[in-house]
Amino acid sequence: LCFSAQEGMLFLYRIKGLQYEMKICAEILQPISSLIFSPDYSVLLLVTDKGTAYTYKPAHSGEAVKLWDARSTCFLAADFLTPGDKYCVSVTSSGEVQVWFLEDGTSLSKLNLDIEVRV
Repeated sequence: LCFSAQEGMLFLYRIKGLQYEMKICAEILQPISSLIFSPDYSVLLLVTDKGTAYTYKPAHSGEAVKLWDARSTCFLAADFLTPGDKYCVSVTSSGEVQVWFLEDGTSLSKLNLDIEVRV
C-alpha cells in the first residue's frame, strides 16, 4: 500500500498477514496530487500539483527521480501509456496534453486542446 501525506512524503506499508511495516520511501517536499502505478506495478509515477513529476521504483527502494518540473502549469492528471512503462501522458488545466519519455523526462509530443480541462 502506497500513500502520500500533505507534506509530500511517500509512505509504503508492507502488509503480511497480521504484521505490517511502514517505511518512508521518498520526500518530495511538495503536496503529491497523484500516485499511479505502471501496469506491471514496477514503477510509481508521482505528480505534484506544482507541476513536478517523479518516478519511484518500490522494488529498488531508491530515491524518487525527478522527471520534469513545469512550474508554470497546473497538472490535472497523468498516467502511463500502455503497454509498458516507458511513456506517460499528462494534461494541464489549460488543455495541454503531453507525452513524456519516463527514462529521462523528455517531452516527446504536445497537443493543445484549446479548452479548459477539469478532472
